[in-house]
Amino acid sequence: MPIPDHGPRPEFEALRAYWAPSMAPSGLVIYDGDLFADWKGDALIGGLVSKALILVDLKGDSAEETERFEWGERIREVEQGPEGALYVLEDGDGGRLLKLIPGR
Repeated sequence: MPIPDHGPRPEFEALRAYWAPSMAPSGLVIYDGDLFADWKGDALIGGLVSKALILVDLKGDSAEETERFEWGERIREVEQGPEGALYVLEDGDGGRLLKLIPGR
């Protein structure tokens, strides 16, 4: 099925950030914990195609990728635990659930 080609529409806001080629986002969390204090208020996005956890600095209306953590596996989901640790779920049969804390 062909993708329709149409112009912008006034009822929709234009994109503020995008990736080309797509990272194939799979999960997103806005970090509000204390363990990674420098990331407070930033987004962490899991990537299926990028095979990375991507840190995006959010400031007002701007969003900028600041770091990319790659370990060669598709990232299915990212969540923040109540203690501020990050939990990352890899995709596939051998996928792991990883707990990320500073200094390890």
